[in-house]
Amino acid sequence: MASYLESEPPSPGESSGDESQGVEATRICEKMKLNQRLAAKELVNTEAKYVHNLQLCASDIRSHLHELPQGDLDVIFSNIDDIIKVNSRFLKDLEKAGSEEEQISLLGNLFLEFQEEMENTYKVYCACYNQALALVETYRKVPKLQKVIHDVITALVPQACASGLSFLLVMPVQRVTRYPLLLQKILENTPPDDEAYEALQRATRAMQEVNSNINEYKRQKEIATKYNKLEHLTVRERLARINTHSISKKTLRLSQLFKQEAGIVTRTFLRIKPYECDLEMEGGAVQQYCCFTRDLHLLVFLEFKQRLERLVYHPLHHLSKALLGPQNLIKKRLDKLLDFERTEEKLAEMGSMTYEEEAIRHTYQALNSLLVSELPQFNQVAIQWLGQILNTLMALQRDLAQQVLQRAERELGQLPHSHVSDFDFRKLIEDTLDKTSAQLQSFCQNFQKVLPVPVRQPLQPAAERQVQALMSKYSPSKLYQVTSNISGSGNLALTLQKGQIVAVLQDRDIKGNTSRWLVDTGGYRGYVPAGKLEPYQVVPHDKPSMQSGSGDGFKFLPVETPRSSTHVAMPVFQVVAAYPFVARSNYEVSLQAGQSVTVLERQDKKGNPEWSLVEVNGQRGYVPSNFLVCVPSPTPWGWSLPTGDSSLSHM
Repeated sequence: MASYLESEPPSPGESSGDESQGVEATRICEKMKLNQRLAAKELVNTEAKYVHNLQLCASDIRSHLHELPQGDLDVIFSNIDDIIKVNSRFLKDLEKAGSEEEQISLLGNLFLEFQEEMENTYKVYCACYNQALALVETYRKVPKLQKVIHDVITALVPQACASGLSFLLVMPVQRVTRYPLLLQKILENTPPDDEAYEALQRATRAMQEVNSNINEYKRQKEIATKYNKLEHLTVRERLARINTHSISKKTLRLSQLFKQEAGIVTRTFLRIKPYECDLEMEGGAVQQYCCFTRDLHLLVFLEFKQRLERLVYHPLHHLSKALLGPQNLIKKRLDKLLDFERTEEKLAEMGSMTYEEEAIRHTYQALNSLLVSELPQFNQVAIQWLGQILNTLMALQRDLAQQVLQRAERELGQLPHSHVSDFDFRKLIEDTLDKTSAQLQSFCQNFQKVLPVPVRQPLQPAAERQVQALMSKYSPSKLYQVTSNISGSGNLALTLQKGQIVAVLQDRDIKGNTSRWLVDTGGYRGYVPAGKLEPYQVVPHDKPSMQSGSGDGFKFLPVETPRSSTHVAMPVFQVVAAYPFVARSNYEVSLQAGQSVTVLERQDKKGNPEWSLVEVNGQRGYVPSNFLVCVPSPTPWGWSLPTGDSSLSHM
């Protein structure tokens, strides 16, 4: 009977239930695929429209705003050209997919490939976005410029005429924040067993990380701008900023400084624990030193910290709490004094006072009498208390020094050169330092002989026009280049970007201060720090040069054609790794600092010069171009220049 029941076929009701579940599962799967395709289509279509609007903004709109200063246009549109380049390549690769399924499979990998480029370009734009909006807002107060902007926007982008330039400038900010949302929508409609699921999941996290890094970069720039402006405030402006909040912050800082100086807390930069680091050196004086420092930190210093907390910190904390009562009484006495003086004036004028005013007089007199009689005694006790705490602190410091010296004397006997006299030991150290210093200086001198001359970095079209305009008005000796970003604050102080070209009008300000120079940017004139300017080398475009690679240090010296047939001694170069590099994928190859490499291609397959294809120890892969440097081939005698005849063919 049991076997019969076990082999009994399912009932018609059970069979129809299984079929309905299968139909429901199929319907859900088809719905997910439909939503997935719609989400992917939305991403591609909006990306194409976004790139089109950016190109419209960068070319047509900017070219029609010729009445605005060029410097203002550079601030308003920032690095929008770089964003267009990155997103155009991204869209082009995205449209290469032949079908929707192939496009979904390609999406995740493309975002991972462009993650670093998008972060580097969008963080610069987002950091300058508020400054651009502030500049646009100032144009609203100038009717003539506002009319020019309104006419251009109305003619080219009618749907944005109400918002003006703000409608276009906010697009990159909105777009980079939408990428994680669009990817998350596609991921939610992708089955976990789909081959594209893992790449989409990684891409979603990567773009969330990009947005997080952009926000952090923007926050850092805002903080730097805020405190940089405070440094240029006058004394009157600084006094106007004093309030209870600022006094509280400075009091807490002073308290923290006192605790650090007293040894109650450890300074942040002293929290490094070298005794816990593995120096990968077996035996010898290094291991003895590590054992010695480990004993000090785990035994002597730990005991000192415990005694310091018990004998200094806790009594000092109790003293601080005991001072709160008298402080409140003194503050209240000052408040009551104002009331008392008011009642005294009324009494002198009218000859009488109310019961309430009489109570105010009595309250002040009682409080004042109490402080006059007891406050000196309290101060004397507090001073004695503080003196005992300081004496205890000095005793603890003395005990710590004695314990460290005792342990050090025992360890010094086991270290090398322990029996050498102080004079001989110092002489040994000086000779060693002099020898290594001479070797390093010789290396630097030989290395400087083969370093490339300063080569003018390629400028953006807007910067090229600016340089040409400045050269038409000033001599080349007047042109200087900004070495780092300048955030101006105060009257006539300019805000400039790193690499910008300016013309120096005066090498001092109106007060004769030579640290501030008056410059002309081609649109504005103002003052900038002289220490952030360096002479700009105007190099003709047709000057011959021989280059290899695209990194900053990966260039050869310019070579001139000899006028005679005499052979000229030329150094023999080789390409080596200036820094270590760890491969992160199968397409890259790892490098060690100083390792010789063979450059196969000076760019990647997409023409990006930031990556070079090299061969190292029989392995091929990509490495960052700026990790490579050209140096003279090593000789048995070091980094000296080769002698004898050599020709360009040897290079």
